[in-house]
Amino acid sequence: MEAKLRGMEQLSSWRSTGDFVIQYGGEILIAAVMFLLGLIVVKLFLAWLRRTLPRFTENRYLLSVVMTVLNIVLIVAVISFSLHYMGMRDLVIRRLLIAAALVVIGFVVLLRPYIPTLPFKTGNTVEIGGLIGKVEAMTFTYTRLKTFDGKTLFIPNQLLFKSVINNFHFTPTRRVRINVTIGYKDDLLKAKEVLKELVTGDERVQKKPAPAVYVVDIGADGVELSARCWVENLKYFKVRSDLMERVKLRFDKEGITFAYPQRDVHLDMTASQPEHGHAEIPLQQGARSEPVFNEEVALHGRVESSD
Repeated sequence: MEAKLRGMEQLSSWRSTGDFVIQYGGEILIAAVMFLLGLIVVKLFLAWLRRTLPRFTENRYLLSVVMTVLNIVLIVAVISFSLHYMGMRDLVIRRLLIAAALVVIGFVVLLRPYIPTLPFKTGNTVEIGGLIGKVEAMTFTYTRLKTFDGKTLFIPNQLLFKSVINNFHFTPTRRVRINVTIGYKDDLLKAKEVLKELVTGDERVQKKPAPAVYVVDIGADGVELSARCWVENLKYFKVRSDLMERVKLRFDKEGITFAYPQRDVHLDMTASQPEHGHAEIPLQQGARSEPVFNEEVALHGRVESSD
């Protein structure tokens, strides 16, 4: 008897499901198709915006924020339209969307401190594992990096969490260091004065901390000087390149020479005395001894003979 009752209940439930499918199946199918088509349209529209918006602004961070907000808004609109077509009341749809938004916000607020984040954002110039480039995009699985020679790299985020990352945009300013080595016969004080004048004369150089020139080493080839100043992060490479060019041209004008590696080579032209019973091989009449000419002699440019 109980088995018959369970069978009748199951049959009744199947009939109810069948009636529901017959009554609302068409609308549900059409709503699902509309939802999928809406997602495709949203994806195509956002792809078009990614190609168009960079023509109006170069702020990568702003573009990323705008694209993310538009993506969320359009997807919510597609979901709302699909539910409305299925016959759901607008009040119920709004309540569902508000409840979903509250759940997402609560999840982010409560768990965000425990979610690992990357120490950069879209548009930053970073160095990762010896690779330097600008961050173009970030997803949950990888980060897209554009190098300065035009390469596009896709780096898995799991590798980033284990790598040392240098974010050049983390601080607003960066120190420029110009190192030069002058010869021992050059005027040291004059070289320092010229370097200081060139650095302080650039309007892009920060006044505080004040630029300075130091003697950092007295080496085998010459005296090493270092001019140091602070500039805005975005202007670092351009300022450093301009300063190095001006230093070269000004030193040439002032007659200050750049030191280069050199070595004095002394050749002993005196015939050696025979040792351990080895006979000395005399030179033939009219022959002359030629000094050995190697890279060290070529580097210095002269040979000194100690007769």
